[in-house]
Amino acid sequence: MAGHSKFKNIMHRKGAQDKKRSSMFSKLSREITVAAKMGMPDPDMNPRLRLAVNAAKAQSMPKDNIQRAIDKALGGDMENYEEIRYEGYGPGGVAIIVEALTDNRNRTATNVRTAFSKNGGNLGASGAVSHGFDRMGLITYPASAGDADAIFEAALEAGAEDVSSNDDEHEIWTAMDALHEVAKALEASLGPAESAKLAWRPQTTVEVDESSAATLLKLVDTLEDDDDVQTVWGNYEVPDAVMEKLG
Repeated sequence: MAGHSKFKNIMHRKGAQDKKRSSMFSKLSREITVAAKMGMPDPDMNPRLRLAVNAAKAQSMPKDNIQRAIDKALGGDMENYEEIRYEGYGPGGVAIIVEALTDNRNRTATNVRTAFSKNGGNLGASGAVSHGFDRMGLITYPASAGDADAIFEAALEAGAEDVSSNDDEHEIWTAMDALHEVAKALEASLGPAESAKLAWRPQTTVEVDESSAATLLKLVDTLEDDDDVQTVWGNYEVPDAVMEKLG
């Protein structure tokens, strides 16, 4: 279980799909609103908004919710969200990057710091771990989108830099500034992606043993449960055998 693709594993392990779904819709709505406010409210004219809307559709978010999130940006009475990145270390010395969209910097910083300290980690200064990651575009498709060879060919044709496939999904990596173009090209050949966003890809990974894995996953759970946190990235790998023991 890799650090950048653990969401589904955790969701099923916790058996808390409904709670996760509600939280996911809230985070998707916030990203749509911020994207619409930063650019044009038309997804065809605003690449970030288009990616946000497609991600929401891929998670079966109702059209009314999507439109409400766009309208909120047009109303002028929305909270002023700020994009903030936190960096720190989790159990076993793994590196973790937390991306947040918040209207209260103090609240979010306190929550993130508390999550780290209560779950075997510690928050570092800005830049503490991000030097060990590459900032790239990440496009994901479910395994049902096609076999690994077909996805690889489509990704290569679209201008992607790397592809990794497993039993659950296909991860297509792009240069940071090529994300929108590659996502658009893939949409024409494979249909809408499950998600398309800027990501932090670890240059090397750390395999986590059983003694650290439970605490690490609890830390990730706690961070992802925070409404202000949009995404959590890490350089860890949890072996399948360890995941099975954790249940």
